[in-house]
Amino acid sequence: MESAYEPTTLQEAIIFFASPENCRNYLVAQRWPNGVTCPKCGSQNVVFLEAYNRWKCREKHESPQFTLKTGTIMEDSPIGLDKWLMAMWQVVNSKNGISSCEVHRAIGITQKSAWFLDHRIRFALGLAPGNKLSGQVEADETFIGGKARNMHKDKRAKKITGTGGKDKTVVTGILERGPKTIGSKVRTKVIDNTKKKTLQAEVRQHVLAGSALFTDALQSYEGLDEFQHEVVDHAVEYVRGEVHTNGLENFWSLVKRGLKGTYISVEPFHLFRYLDEQVFRYNNRKMNDSDRFNMVVREIVGKRLTWDQLTGKIEEQASV
Repeated sequence: MESAYEPTTLQEAIIFFASPENCRNYLVAQRWPNGVTCPKCGSQNVVFLEAYNRWKCREKHESPQFTLKTGTIMEDSPIGLDKWLMAMWQVVNSKNGISSCEVHRAIGITQKSAWFLDHRIRFALGLAPGNKLSGQVEADETFIGGKARNMHKDKRAKKITGTGGKDKTVVTGILERGPKTIGSKVRTKVIDNTKKKTLQAEVRQHVLAGSALFTDALQSYEGLDEFQHEVVDHAVEYVRGEVHTNGLENFWSLVKRGLKGTYISVEPFHLFRYLDEQVFRYNNRKMNDSDRFNMVVREIVGKRLTWDQLTGKIEEQASV
């Protein structure tokens, strides 16, 4: 089954998804292009109960009835599909991100509900890393955290206990350069420190041996002999021909602009989700808004993030 119409702009999306029937037809086309199947047993022997806006599987098993939200990040959410889809459109197409305060005002839900909704959308954006990166690859790290001069004196005394990055969160990034038509691809990860063992393990996990690897002069990168490793010393120069880390530096600027200007304050234990969000938009920046939105909608299936998991009350479960 194919959707007869797909919106291409935010205005078109608002008008189109205001209709419950349009929401249903669009999501069915994205989730079940070959026909509706039961999320519990996979059978196509289902019937649509129009009065209840749900399907019923004719096979014998527990919970035979299901909706479009069943088995997705939206499961058990009382928020309507029109609001879910609007929030998804804004999250994946806003270059610097969109805060829960903005979402709550835009679609008419509480800020707490908007925060939970945003994190479930970010959970869908955290895709598997895939094959190792190759060709020309940049590796770099950054420190993320509040600036002492922007803190109240009392908070500064509690949070700033040393200089440099001592009280900040360390994030490592690896970028594979690509042609202009495709663009570069980046991967990020929150790590404990910038020691050689930690950084080199990340490089070896994500970069194909023999690739051209460009880093700064941090001593932790010394010894990556299985790569064509070139170093640029930022105390002397920033670019030497093709040897630079400017691609990752540009990405870090996007991340920090969003964290500082849009989200204002992000706790370290939630940081990886905000990174997943920015990585998704960056890696798919060559797509138009509609294609990027369609891609996300197809990724919401088989993923679940509960409030207790999000707030750390219980351990987060792996995706199905």
